[in-house]
Amino acid sequence: MENAAASLAPDWHVAQWFNSSSPLAIENLRGKVVALHAFQMLCPGCVTTSIPQVQRIARAFNPAQLAVIGIHTVFEHHDVMTPQALAVFIREFQLTFPIGVDLPGPAGPIPQTMSAYAMQGTPTLILIDRRGRLRKHAFGTEDDMRVGADIAILLAERELSNDPSL
Repeated sequence: MENAAASLAPDWHVAQWFNSSSPLAIENLRGKVVALHAFQMLCPGCVTTSIPQVQRIARAFNPAQLAVIGIHTVFEHHDVMTPQALAVFIREFQLTFPIGVDLPGPAGPIPQTMSAYAMQGTPTLILIDRRGRLRKHAFGTEDDMRVGADIAILLAERELSNDPSL
């Protein structure tokens, strides 16, 4: 698992939230491990592999310890991937974890959260530790066992330790 930089995770830039009664902010999730899943509805790899994987992650881990957050980050086909279409997609795929709609970029097709996290595309899985530090940034799909092991490592770390080496 990546830990070279272990920089703080940037804020999310979200226009609208689904499956959440209020807006979510990264700083409000301190103390939990966060699995941030960036996807697009029209991304074949997202639909066939990564969304089912994230659903398994959400079912397998205790939500008191791991927050699973989706971010719909549209960098192409903007006219068809609207929040209304996303609402139907969420219902049809029975997605229950919170999902934010990434804000469009100010000067181009790359949305703001996607840019802040330097994502290469979708799907992207980002793991953030209990202290809010980026610990994994993976573009594409990865084996369930590898992802589960990476999450387990972060969950096993001492909660909110003052030890900067964690």
